[in-house]
Amino acid sequence: MREETREQPAPLRSGLTTGSCATATSLAAARLLLTGQTSDAVQITLPKGKQVQMRLEFCRRDAERAEAGTLKDAGDDPDVTHGALLYSQVRLIEQPGVRFVAGEGVGTVTRPGLVLAVGEPAINPVPRRMIGEHLQQLAEACAYAGGFEVTVNVQDGAALALKTMNPRLGILGGLSILGTSGIVRPFSCAAYIASIHQGIDVAHSNGCTHIAACTGNASEDTMRRIYGLPEMALIEMGDFVGAVLKHVRKVPVARLTLCGGFGKISKLAAGHMDLHSRHSSIDLPQLAGWAADVGAPAALQDAIVAANTSQQALALAHAADVALGDAVCAHALAFARSVVPAQVQVEVFAIDRQGGVVGTAGVQ
Repeated sequence: MREETREQPAPLRSGLTTGSCATATSLAAARLLLTGQTSDAVQITLPKGKQVQMRLEFCRRDAERAEAGTLKDAGDDPDVTHGALLYSQVRLIEQPGVRFVAGEGVGTVTRPGLVLAVGEPAINPVPRRMIGEHLQQLAEACAYAGGFEVTVNVQDGAALALKTMNPRLGILGGLSILGTSGIVRPFSCAAYIASIHQGIDVAHSNGCTHIAACTGNASEDTMRRIYGLPEMALIEMGDFVGAVLKHVRKVPVARLTLCGGFGKISKLAAGHMDLHSRHSSIDLPQLAGWAADVGAPAALQDAIVAANTSQQALALAHAADVALGDAVCAHALAFARSVVPAQVQVEVFAIDRQGGVVGTAGVQ
């Protein structure tokens, strides 16, 4: 369990990725096999050259293999794997290089479209490279000419993976071993954004020409109800609409639907790429101006400016038969179209808290 939030502001603490954990534990286990050396900590070098010391929970061996484990420390990032026990088992093999195996709680790729081939353990390229480089250096130092079989495990990883987008991406049986820098930046949400990108890649590779990027469960349910889209075509973007729009520039789809609550869509309409309250807020005077553009009288405009929430502003407009929802969606559509390629058909839906559609734009 995490400690309670600090009473006084303090710098947020960075953590280390599952890829760093897998590298450290693989190195410790391999070193035990080749040298007999065991310790309660191990030092690794991150991709940009920084060296870090990582504490080990155990480092032990039997007749055939060694294993070492560490607790994943995500720092102050809200990471689902924070505190999880990650451990690697290493066995010496005749063929030089590293052969990777998905152990307990590590997923296997079952769909095309990811950077890894179908059937491969969900250990991403940078962690694979980190592990390979550290074990190669160890082998050279020990004059060892053979290779290593590395089995990466995450205790309770199969259960933790259900809290991620892995099942929808076709990564089954557990978590992915991730990381590009080796460091978890607090509130960077890099893993979430990577999952959004992977979701688009998988949908595109499996022939989905229409994808719907949704801010939450209610918007996903709305897209299922209206379009009957398969799970693979539903992209859970949360607040990260920018991650969707920018990735569609690289992986164009024929048709992109954006669906979210009215408040979040109003932020998109204002040109915000991150819809979280930490990074963007609802501009009630701007909503009043958009309402004026579609016929709101001065009294209604004043009431919208004085509203407590965007939902109240919407209700006021609806009662006056002013199509504020459609106006907001039209501005959101214009912004989205300014980011994605021209050949992508874009449409926007805004919904209320019950999943009812309160505005659309670009729908054909």
